[in-house]
Amino acid sequence: MEKFIIGNKKITLEDLINVTRNGYQVEISEEAYKKVDEARALVDRYVKEKKVSYGITTGFGKFSDTVISEEETGILQRNLIMSHSCGVGNPIPLDAARGIMLLRVVNMAKGHSGVRRIIIDTLVKMLNKGVIPFIPEKGSLGASGDLAPLSHMVLVMLGLGKAFYKNELLSGKEAMDKAGIKVIDALSSKEGLALINGTQVMTSIGAHVTYDAINLMKHLDLAGALTLETQNGITCAFDPRIHEVRGHKGQIDTAENYRNILTESKNTTKQGVVRVQDPYVLRCIPQIHGASKDALEYIKNKVETEMDAVTDNPIIFCDTDDVISGGNFHGQPMALPFDFLGIAISEMANVSERRIERLVNPALNNGLPAFLVKNGGVNSGFMIVQYSAASLVSENKVLAHPASVDSIPSSANQEDHVSMGTIAARKAGEILKNTRNVIAMELLAACQGIDLRESQDKLGKGTKKVYEEIRKVVSYYDKDRVMHIDINAMEELIKSNKIVEAVEKEIGKLN
Repeated sequence: MEKFIIGNKKITLEDLINVTRNGYQVEISEEAYKKVDEARALVDRYVKEKKVSYGITTGFGKFSDTVISEEETGILQRNLIMSHSCGVGNPIPLDAARGIMLLRVVNMAKGHSGVRRIIIDTLVKMLNKGVIPFIPEKGSLGASGDLAPLSHMVLVMLGLGKAFYKNELLSGKEAMDKAGIKVIDALSSKEGLALINGTQVMTSIGAHVTYDAINLMKHLDLAGALTLETQNGITCAFDPRIHEVRGHKGQIDTAENYRNILTESKNTTKQGVVRVQDPYVLRCIPQIHGASKDALEYIKNKVETEMDAVTDNPIIFCDTDDVISGGNFHGQPMALPFDFLGIAISEMANVSERRIERLVNPALNNGLPAFLVKNGGVNSGFMIVQYSAASLVSENKVLAHPASVDSIPSSANQEDHVSMGTIAARKAGEILKNTRNVIAMELLAACQGIDLRESQDKLGKGTKKVYEEIRKVVSYYDKDRVMHIDINAMEELIKSNKIVEAVEKEIGKLN
């Protein structure tokens, strides 16, 4: 069984996905354990010596000036988890919930948190044996950490709350018992705070959206290429010289993709043969798609930085025997990128829907039947497919409003600026779902256009593979039928990644 060992290297987006979706087991290196033990020893010394230190010998938030006795520190930590478990709504997706646990372990294994080994080991066992806490999706302000949702994660460690085990929702205690994991009888000083004061909820949700968006971007390139073939598009716009003189990597990479995908195409044309130039949604594909690619690359860099970060408060520095209260829990460094993520994905849907409109509109589609169906009038064809795509795109525009521009004070104004980063990540996830459906619709419409032109044999090396994979699961639309079924099948095909795999096997990796 494949493993991911924490403490040997920085965690990457691919590492996260391997654990949360691909079944990799998690281990902690001995070097990391040594750092954990050293930090714990410093916490114990602070408690014994009755040093005043936030979150160790004091209360939290507005109660940071309230000193807690050594006898009450355990009660304090348990009460912290109980009182902060205020999440509401549906559960966070299970892969993202696994990511939350993994990233919290990565954080604590750095040796700046002050927890005992048993805390880390319990989370690792939950990951490896498949106990996934029920974490309500709403309730985090994205500053002072993702306090409410992370508290729901910790409830299961204590035998409380609810958890999924083998696709069944159980009480936390029952899930732990069935998995053979001993619950933690009592939290010690600092441990409750160390478990919930961080950005792991927003980071995990946003990381999964980023990973999926990067992959969806490849499908967008393929959808645009297939649409270009139906419209006898002009390939001169992908000449590398055009893109090199501007210099943006995403634009250069997209143009290269199109040159490769459309290799050997007999459907495409050159400027001046059929027309002088194409509309923007075809001619400017490298510029439009490329901008979203550049955004995703920036966001990926920020995500990977945060996944490997220490976001505790206070933070323990064993080399100098210092415990320093700061603000690494504040989600602003991720809130802005996740708002950008939502905007970048929203633009992917925008351009895709405009190409759908060109395909279905007889005034724009270069001789294809109205709404891509024969015997129009009796058949409505792809008319309402474009309606649905337009609805999703308009919803995305609402969702793309930045969450990070809002703030609201909390904890009696002690915590007077918050990031809303978790809301930004969740919104980006909704935008992604909508966009995946829009791209599914474009792929269906483009395949229909190819069939109506009877130009399957003229497709490029890449687009031919796209067409073949789609026609394995969705047939030609000769008369009206329930399109919802086709759209769902297309969305599942995108999720499976079979189209991209088939294309990359034929022409090499897509940028």
